[in-house]
Amino acid sequence: MIEDIDKNIIKFISKHHVMTLATVSESGFPRTANLFYAYDKANAQFIFTSSITTAHGSDMLKCGKIGANIVLETSNIGKIEGLQIEGFAQRVSNNDLLSAKILYIKAFPYAIVADLELWVLRAESFKMTDNKLGFGKKIIWTRS
Repeated sequence: MIEDIDKNIIKFISKHHVMTLATVSESGFPRTANLFYAYDKANAQFIFTSSITTAHGSDMLKCGKIGANIVLETSNIGKIEGLQIEGFAQRVSNNDLLSAKILYIKAFPYAIVADLELWVLRAESFKMTDNKLGFGKKIIWTRS
């Protein structure tokens, strides 16, 4: 279990369920996709589903380096919160498939009927802005 992630980051991740994933195409253009996620706190990783036939799925197969963010949408400056994520995405391995599927379905029970192509985003760093803790307050975590 990863113990050193700030509790404010974990709380923020737990309050949300959609992230914006950023990949880069073969021609060098950035792409984004909004995805539902389930968070695996023990491993600082996100489980999500996406087809390899999507543009971002194809990008991740070629280069697993990704960026992502989760944001609280608000016009109240004092409540602004957001998390930037850097990491690596890959398809869930056969060894981890059952535990990933259980975690994802626990978060999204209706997904039990879907043909899930599960991926894992292994976070290498988090940078959280939390104006509730002070204007422009940043909390940074990097995997050791």
